[in-house]
Amino acid sequence: MVKMASKLTFGNTIADWQERINVVRLRQERAARARAIMGKYGIPALLVWGRENVRYLTGLWSTGGGSDRHVLFFAEDDPVVFEQAGWFRQIQDQAPWIKHWQISQSWAGGVAGPEATREQVDVFAAGICRELRERGLAGEKLGIVGVEGIGQAALEKLGLRCSGATGVLMEARQIKTVDEINCEKMVAAIVEAAWYQVWRTLRPGARDEDLNLTTAVACYQNGADEIPSANFRSGPETFERGFGQSSRLIQTGDLVYGAICQGVRYMGYTSCQYRTFIAGRKPNKREKDWYKALLERIDAILDAIKPGNTTADAARFFAPASKWGYSDEAEVLSIEIGHGIGLGGGHDYPVINRQWSLKHPQAFEPGMVIAVESCEGEHRVGGVRLEDMVVVTDNGCEIIDHFPREEILVAPL
Repeated sequence: MVKMASKLTFGNTIADWQERINVVRLRQERAARARAIMGKYGIPALLVWGRENVRYLTGLWSTGGGSDRHVLFFAEDDPVVFEQAGWFRQIQDQAPWIKHWQISQSWAGGVAGPEATREQVDVFAAGICRELRERGLAGEKLGIVGVEGIGQAALEKLGLRCSGATGVLMEARQIKTVDEINCEKMVAAIVEAAWYQVWRTLRPGARDEDLNLTTAVACYQNGADEIPSANFRSGPETFERGFGQSSRLIQTGDLVYGAICQGVRYMGYTSCQYRTFIAGRKPNKREKDWYKALLERIDAILDAIKPGNTTADAARFFAPASKWGYSDEAEVLSIEIGHGIGLGGGHDYPVINRQWSLKHPQAFEPGMVIAVESCEGEHRVGGVRLEDMVVVTDNGCEIIDHFPREEILVAPL
């Protein structure tokens, strides 16, 4: 039987009279976990690109990405942040927990042309090599995450031992700290406010784009970090998953579902939820049967998510692709899936699906935050979807999104 998680006792603003999300502890515990996993694999240094990965390791955030910003993160030393132009002068006194700064040597994707790019890449590699040499690590393994191929080649030309380390960082990220879990609960509460406004707005004559705007305003007003995005499908576009933002006019009796997913963030932590509505009438028997089968499937998967089980134990409750006449599980890869969620727009460990999990299971551990989604319906007729966010505890998993999920939600007339 599915369980609901406890609700937060605090808001998303700062207070001195109540323990809320402790951002200092959040930064320190993420870095400590990364260092522990680095030690497990014998990696003394990581060179990391990508704004979410940099944020996980350092607590720093910016709009920059790629070669414009990166961090050299050490298992036994303070990190060196290579900051992009503009931010380099602006941010140092605002992030006093970072002790070492260097200007990022960017080649901006090669826009300066091949000769200038090669020259700049060599400057970049020399800077990394110098920092490693100063710490006696130039001959040790250097884990790299998100580094462009041209950058890796320049590092290796200087004799550095580069090794792909995306999996190392993903292993670190899979178990959330108490503050990370509370960030996920906060973003779930923000999305709950959006679902309510969608329910109020949905009517015949509305467009999917109207619901996207409703979602964006509600999320932003309730504390989302960035201007969020959502996707709604209606009528014949609801099975399996047609175009969102199509300007389609919603008609009486249309099923409508929304994906309020990775575009909605709090402290960088993302939501991933689906809910299904119907416009202008109550659902008929066929639609109720679709949703009943969907809910029973999701509940069975959630019951299987507990320490001691693996993703294979949960994945067996997903319907095989053959249920809809498909020959390959790849045809339902992104619509019948469970996946870790956390900081940023990608997926964390673990992944639950029939395509991978039955042969390559991953263990469930307390502290994982996972989103589970599935669907039911008929091509070009209509369909229903549900996705819940759960946190794994010692005794099983608990749902952290509290908006009603037990039935198709009838929009008010």
